[in-house]
Amino acid sequence: MPRPHGGKLITRQIKKEANELKDIPTLKINTNLAEDILNITKGVFSPLTGFLNQNDLENVISHKRLSDDTPWTIPIILDIEKNNQIKEGDQVILENQETGVKAILEVEDIYKYDKKELVQSIFTTKDKNHPGVEYIYNLKDHLIGGKLSLIESKTRDFDEYNLSPRETRVLFKEKGWKEIVAFQTRNPPHIGQEYVQKTALTFVDGIFINPIIGKKKIGDFKDEVILKSYDTLIKNYYLKERAVLSILRTSMKYAGPREAIHHAIMRKNFGCTHFIVGRDHAGVGNYYGPYDAHEIFNEFPDLGITPIFFRSFSRCTKCGSVVNDKICPHDQKYHINFSGKKIRALLREGKVPPEDMMRKEVSDTILEFKNPFVE
Repeated sequence: MPRPHGGKLITRQIKKEANELKDIPTLKINTNLAEDILNITKGVFSPLTGFLNQNDLENVISHKRLSDDTPWTIPIILDIEKNNQIKEGDQVILENQETGVKAILEVEDIYKYDKKELVQSIFTTKDKNHPGVEYIYNLKDHLIGGKLSLIESKTRDFDEYNLSPRETRVLFKEKGWKEIVAFQTRNPPHIGQEYVQKTALTFVDGIFINPIIGKKKIGDFKDEVILKSYDTLIKNYYLKERAVLSILRTSMKYAGPREAIHHAIMRKNFGCTHFIVGRDHAGVGNYYGPYDAHEIFNEFPDLGITPIFFRSFSRCTKCGSVVNDKICPHDQKYHINFSGKKIRALLREGKVPPEDMMRKEVSDTILEFKNPFVE
């Protein structure tokens, strides 16, 4: 099992009585920022101890590393109005109602940043049609950097699936797993994804299936549908001692190659030794090449987690099985691609997709829901 990223698994949780907090100003934050706080203080974003200060942000933008040279590719930042009364050296309480998050921020610096430089470096575009670019352009013009300490958060839906890095590391050790491959997903499993998972699992001790849940767009599968469908797949088609299902609460940035590195770092912190990287990983639209997220790993020989690359996969009617572009010699006319769009359309009509696209047990599980999609 690898050491946590940066060498130490961060945990920053404290107990405070209400009377100890009464004179500290409070700042209301959105749910995305609250999820960042939970991921920082529970070690998912190790070695971060808080929101990036100016020096670290500039290094991430320019060099894809923190100021101490630790690989880091995605800015974890908190924006603020300049005319706010908060100043460097202050403590601030950050609160979010949906998550019940209450945390103390020790303000190290407050600084202005160049949004155009930031989006060009992180997303390789200034196009506001890119969801990540739009998000940054909508932020306030100043950022706060500083260490965080979590005071409290509340119990939420799906917490029974929510394991912290400390918990997964204990679990993997109890299972006797030394090599663990992580698989990230935002959808119920089809046959092609099962093929990818089991191909990778063949060479390691266990698989960590780690769906991202949270904010969805219209037409996406609901979180409960994703989790129940994976429960069904694991129950029927995996050895119980070889698979663990746990959620990850974080927002997608759609930063393509940079985000692929970020996703690998998080799974390293959970204790994984390998990470599956697919075609156009964390991409959106046509902003990145299909294998840019593979090539960026060449820049990080010190990352500490091994990527497993899958270029493409499909069902070959001549082979009679799921194949990838390294093992099948047959013409594309024999290939059936796993179309998420087609699977969605069939399920939306209440129809069961063909069993060479999705396991019947999984389809039946999805169709148990009156409406499995976000509206």
